[in-house]
Order: sequence, then structure tokens, then C-alpha cells
Amino acid sequence: MRKKALVVGLGIAGMSAAIGLRQAGWTPVIVERAPERRTGGYFVGLFPQGRQAAVDLGIDGHLHTRNPERAAGANSWSVNRRGGRRPALGFLDQPGEPAAVLRGDIEAALWQSITGVEVRFGTTPVEITEGDGGVRVLLENAGARSREDFDLVVGADGMRSSVRRLVFGPHEDYLTTWNAMICAFQLKEQVPSYAADDSIIVARAKRAVWVFGLADHAPTALLTYRTRDIQEQFGGSRVDRLRSVFSGMDDPVVRHVLDSLDQAPDHLFDSVHQVKMPRWSKGRVVLVGDAAWCMNLYSGMGATSSLRGGAALGVALREHPGDLAAALDAWEAGLRPFITKHQRTARLKQQMFVPSSRRAEALRSALLGLARRIRGRRRATGAQPVVTSRAIRPRAPRRTA
Repeated sequence: MRKKALVVGLGIAGMSAAIGLRQAGWTPVIVERAPERRTGGYFVGLFPQGRQAAVDLGIDGHLHTRNPERAAGANSWSVNRRGGRRPALGFLDQPGEPAAVLRGDIEAALWQSITGVEVRFGTTPVEITEGDGGVRVLLENAGARSREDFDLVVGADGMRSSVRRLVFGPHEDYLTTWNAMICAFQLKEQVPSYAADDSIIVARAKRAVWVFGLADHAPTALLTYRTRDIQEQFGGSRVDRLRSVFSGMDDPVVRHVLDSLDQAPDHLFDSVHQVKMPRWSKGRVVLVGDAAWCMNLYSGMGATSSLRGGAALGVALREHPGDLAAALDAWEAGLRPFITKHQRTARLKQQMFVPSSRRAEALRSALLGLARRIRGRRRATGAQPVVTSRAIRPRAPRRTA
């Protein structure tokens, strides 16, 4: 008899886990709080480990990537305090040459690959109780409640996970505060005077604006800033709050991005945290993705780790078919070093995204300038980057502006 698993959350982590479970011979059921599947979304960089996980999950054939073809000069520009622009190293120039995608691109590929999996929208768990040989879950949909039994519950419901709260304890026990905010959304059109697939960086002390250019889609934007009062940021209009925070950055790029926010159909506005847990499972309940280890946007590894986590869970269950505890132990032991490494490096990456002071701003500029010169010399001598994954070509045809 096939074992039955409840997966809470229809995001990247949840659908990846569902595919991994199905590959291991389980029957997953996905419940999602929202009334329908999300589409669109902000820019995501998919690193080699994530691209390989996409292959392992069998979604690589459905995954559309959007990397601009690298121009002779640059596709990324840094704007200084005088409004001048110069070629810069952008997000896609990191080691591993991440593939540029939208969050919705990954979710669409996963969605096409979970055909046959039962998905219930508008449904949330309100009580989770483990008994002998199984987990009883009280589910709520449109005010109606029902109890069901499962062999495993997978919490893939984000940084403020309901499953984690119900089984492991309050959010405050696991969320680390970074005293920073982010706002991400799609631009309707590129910043005037820039090519359609250019990326733009305006990084100042404690405030930064990033525009991520894509090969065949309008750019997406990221506004990020540091603050000591997180709760205050959620009061009043979000647009007014952001206009106030960025009011001193009188630059055409910043003005265009802020004006575009008024017209954006949706956006992500949230505080920045990481989730730190001593263990990701408890009995027959396991957390994956942001619910377990949220590495935050600065790490750039959220989508990659979610795909890898779901794929690895399936492998562990296949390798330990009769011992769930051993499977979860092996899964966590194999994955935790990768997660820990990238949680730690996220602090350094935060300085790259939004420097903490004028001094850090100057140091950031100097280091990136040096890195770009070194990279340029390597290219001039014909040195080729090491290919770290055979999965998913990150290049896409360049389109004209």
C-alpha cells in the first residue's frame, strides 16, 4: 500500500517535495492557503545545484530561462552619486553563472510536472497530532473542518510556516532579525536610456535599488533598505513609506522604479529574516524550504535550496523505504552543510546588496571594481569558466530593445 503524505504549500519547496515523494513511491496531497495558484513573480537566480535538482526532478524540459546574452561592454551598470554610470558586475556574474528566471517560471515548470497530484486550494492545517504510525491533521476549508490521517506531513509553507508554529513552536523561536526590508516587483518597462535587458545597480549606504534585466521579459526591481524599527515599516501606505525612505536618492533610475511601483499589479514587501532550527523534522513532520531554513533574498539561494531540498527528500525516502526516521536523518545530514554555508555567506552578500555605511559603500565599490578588472583580464587571455552543471542552459537569445 502506497504511503500518503500531506504537503502544505504550493510554492517551489512544496511542489519539489511532492515530486520527490512521488518518485519515492508515495502519494502526495498538496494543500494551499491561497484560492488559486500564483503566477508571475520577481527575479530569481538559479545556481548549478538548483539546475541539477531541476534535472533530478524532471522539470528541466519545462523550465524557461531568461539570461541576456552578454554584450561586449556590459549588461550591468552601477550608478554613482553624481548620476554617472559605469559597467559593473551584476547578480548573474557570480561564480556558478546563475540562470535568470522569474519565480513563476520555476513554479510553472513544477506545476506541469505534478499532473495527477491532488491539490486543494483555500485549505490550511489548524491542528497536527502524531499518533501510533501516523499523523492526524485537522484541515480547514471555507470554514468547514475535517480530519485526515497521513504517514508524513511536509511543511513547505514559507518563512512564517503554520506547520512549524503548530509542531515546533512560535516563529520568534526560529526567526533571526536582520533589521532590513525588501520590496520586489515587476516593472512595466525598462528605465529610459537603458537597453531592454540591462541590469542597473544604485547602491548607497543603507539603501539600494536594483533592476534585473531579462532577455525576453520586462525587468524586475528590488528596493532594499536597513532599519532599526521593523514594526514601524508596516504602518501606513507601503508606497509612501518607500518614497520617504528613498527620498534622498534623487536619481532617474530610483524615480522610475518608485513611479513603477504605483502601477505594479502586485509586489512583495517584507522584513528580512533567516530561519535557524536545530532540527528540521520532528517525528513524522518535516519542514522544507523557507519553513526550515529560509536563507533570505540576500543569499540568492532560496529557489536553489528549495529545489534541492525536495529532490533530496525523495532520494532519502527511496534509499530508506522502510525507515522514515533514518530517511529524514540522512536527508538532513546531507543537506545541512550546504544550507549552513549559504546562510553564513548571506551576511557578506547583504553588504553587496545594501552596504551598511558610507565606508562599506566605498569598500564595496572598490572590491567589485577590482573583481571586474580581474574578470576582464581572464576573458582577454581566453580563460574559460568551469562548467559546474550540465543542467539547463542559462543563455537565451538576445532580443533588441
